[in-house]
Amino acid sequence: MTPIKTIPALLCCALFCLSPLIFAQDAVLRAGDQIEIRLGGVPADEISQVTGVYTVDGDGFINMPHIGKVRAAGATQSQLQGSIETAYKSQQIYTNPSITLAVPNAARFVDVGGDVRAPQRVVFTADLTVLGAITAAGGFTEYADQGKLSLMRDGQVTVINMKEVRKDPTKDLKLKPGDKIHVPQSFW
Repeated sequence: MTPIKTIPALLCCALFCLSPLIFAQDAVLRAGDQIEIRLGGVPADEISQVTGVYTVDGDGFINMPHIGKVRAAGATQSQLQGSIETAYKSQQIYTNPSITLAVPNAARFVDVGGDVRAPQRVVFTADLTVLGAITAAGGFTEYADQGKLSLMRDGQVTVINMKEVRKDPTKDLKLKPGDKIHVPQSFW
């Protein structure tokens, strides 16, 4: 093989081998995801107005300065990046914006602690419930107070009685990325 033909072959091999690493960052966004957005290609005093951390709301949107709501849920990071850039250009707010998105890994987990057998960070899935997270953390210890679990979400605490959830599975709350569950110890 000639040196000129070797280079394209090596590039194709490298792209094939590295593609899972490149595209792993292009995850499909969901409600509850936190997205770090950075703006470039605009005057320095404008950057701070857009750059920041945004949360995809329950309807699947993020609220951006100057352009309002942009659909994020169901889009990949690169699709959302393109949508935001296009919106800023089409509304003639910025002529050449450069948007960079990142989804922090912490936003894709649920923390389970307290009186469970294996306190840990549980990987978030769309169908994860409180009982599912407790089960993934090894279940309750013999000293756990199953009537007073705390679910911390967005700075608010909800008390959950798992004994009632077992009687009526419709009371098993769906979790969101970043939720924290604490199982207290009972006082017999």
